[in-house]
Amino acid sequence: MSTDLAQATFAGGCFWCLEAAYEEVPGVRTATSGYAGGDVPEPSYEAVSTGETGHAECVQLEYDPDEVTYVDLLGVFFRVHDPTQLNRQGPDVGTQYRSAIFAHDESQLETAESFVERLEAEDAFEDEIVTQIEPLDTFWEAEEAHQEYYENNPEDRYCTLYVEPKVKKVQAVFEDDAD
Repeated sequence: MSTDLAQATFAGGCFWCLEAAYEEVPGVRTATSGYAGGDVPEPSYEAVSTGETGHAECVQLEYDPDEVTYVDLLGVFFRVHDPTQLNRQGPDVGTQYRSAIFAHDESQLETAESFVERLEAEDAFEDEIVTQIEPLDTFWEAEEAHQEYYENNPEDRYCTLYVEPKVKKVQAVFEDDAD
């Protein structure tokens, strides 16, 4: 098993959802909630929530590429959020909830673009995919209160309504793969 971990960064609505979902993926070592895609340094949750920083709530993963591929992570991303909704996911509305892939290198950029092209060619979604694909500039880690939110607040109403179904969806995929 490799000790060299790779990174991937995805935005698809509230970061609590993506963080909890990716923590169910074998090979993902860490999932950290944060902000990317904006132009305000060291943004706070309050600032990002205004929609005026340009940042999206996102999750940055550290994963073992010998156990899970970037393509696998893209598959999870497109399963657990609606990439056809512009600047919203469920009840969360604003550019900070946009669908985006922040590529760490040219290979990730090309892989993500090809993945989306394939989904479009297969008519995988009824509507057009609006996911932005761009190079990652800077990832800013979110405040401690937002880390491991689902794990620490499983009974929170938002978690039971929106996070838990995404977690169960990922669990089902990997249970099926284990069979």
